[in-house]
Amino acid sequence: MRQQSHKMKQNITKWVLGHKVTAYPTTGDYDLMMGETPPHVSGPPPHFHNSYKESFLVIEGEMEFMVNGEVTLVKAGESVDIPPQTLHTFGNKGDKSCKWVNIHSPKGFASFFEKMGVPAEEANAQEKSVAPDLIQEVIKNAANYDMVIKM
Repeated sequence: MRQQSHKMKQNITKWVLGHKVTAYPTTGDYDLMMGETPPHVSGPPPHFHNSYKESFLVIEGEMEFMVNGEVTLVKAGESVDIPPQTLHTFGNKGDKSCKWVNIHSPKGFASFFEKMGVPAEEANAQEKSVAPDLIQEVIKNAANYDMVIKM
């Protein structure tokens, strides 16, 4: 029996709150993203998701994660699993870029990156992604993406 290859939709790369995120189309009930965080970039405000399960796999560099108040440095080859209703954030406090894979389940959170991100091909996209007006837009619309911000 011959396997068929399925041409998937094009990957979408955006800068979101200082992080470069590429969303990959999936046929499963999860969203798959690859991210790159430049050195000394903070993460999103501390938040949780009521419905989404979330996992991160650091593939290059290291990222500091705060999960329910506990801060951990996660290095290449290590992962973090975040159940629903778990307060978390992350950021790169190091001097080298960090690359990571992120999964949300069930599918749906990728629309946050799509709507709140700045297209990677735009000039100064990273800077635009952390502009105060865009950050306010994220805070205002977070609940529409099952993101409950706790500042």
